[in-house]
Amino acid sequence: MDMRFLMKQAKEMQKKMETIRAQLADREVKVASGGGMVEITINGEQEIKEIHINPDIIDPEDKEMLEDLVLAAVNEGIRQSKEMVSGEMKKLTGGVNIPGLF
Repeated sequence: MDMRFLMKQAKEMQKKMETIRAQLADREVKVASGGGMVEITINGEQEIKEIHINPDIIDPEDKEMLEDLVLAAVNEGIRQSKEMVSGEMKKLTGGVNIPGLF
């Protein structure tokens, strides 16, 4: 086994990972809960970029419902964002799961 070849491959993969990481920071996922009453936008780094709440659902007597809708949208956004990142990493690694890669 040629160590130079392995080191070269590792460096190439690292460069590709850095490129993908930068691209994922710019990619966004939009999700909604409550039939579109709460919408969030989250990027590939799991940073929430926007939250939109339809004013029709703001009821001071039922703040728990709004909290639940926001929570549901955020959790779904994080799930979809992680799925997006995982898909890109699988492309890079040829489907091999490397723990701690992202």
